Amino acid sequence: MTTKHKIMVVGAHAGDAEIMAGAVVAKYTSQGHEAVLVHLTPGEKGHRTLAPEEYAKQKEEEGHRAAAALGARAIFLPYKDAELPINDEVKYALADIIRAEKPNIMITHWKGSIHKDHEATHHIVQDAIFYAALPAIKRDLPAHGCYTQYFAENWEDPNGFEVDTYVDVTDSYEQWIAGALEYELFSGSISTFRYMDYYKALAVMRGCLSGKKYAVGLMRPKGAKIHKGDSLPGKPL
Repeated sequence: MTTKHKIMVVGAHAGDAEIMAGAVVAKYTSQGHEAVLVHLTPGEKGHRTLAPEEYAKQKEEEGHRAAAALGARAIFLPYKDAELPINDEVKYALADIIRAEKPNIMITHWKGSIHKDHEATHHIVQDAIFYAALPAIKRDLPAHGCYTQYFAENWEDPNGFEVDTYVDVTDSYEQWIAGALEYELFSGSISTFRYMDYYKALAVMRGCLSGKKYAVGLMRPKGAKIHKGDSLPGKPL
């Protein structure tokens, strides 16, 4: 392997990164690349019986187990579910993580969301990438530019989302499912939304459209070229 990639997936809540892009992460880590999952909040306010503080602890534990199952690492920021602010404190915190981790591929939420935290995450990531890359912004670590960005497909982020990049995840499909199921949320015992059925069906549908058994659909920023293939295009580290 001559080209080394490092993928960073930024999700609004623990579980978002894994359900949206965990199959892509597993595909790459199984080939010797690196990945880190950044959770801006635990997503702690959605449990039927547990208090937010208790569920936050559970989701952090689940997040680290899920990341390990996908061959990645998890990083949690200290913000609250449903209260994620769009401000420079959050943007600089994420920019510092980008400078420390030095990803060359970034995946996050699309802005056309029905969930305020997802939309906030989209905007936070855009500015964090900019802040991290700008040498004139002096932080503890030197600047780092993230070269290739993608927006992931999420059932709550449908407005204006158009897939232009298909990634074959047939070989990492089962590993992705195992990682996602580290979360109680995806077991069907918390939410009435059938997460696993939806995302499994999505992988089948995207596979049909790209000539593979299972695939993940991603969206590049406006103006980027359409790509269909087994891998993500991107500059090497």
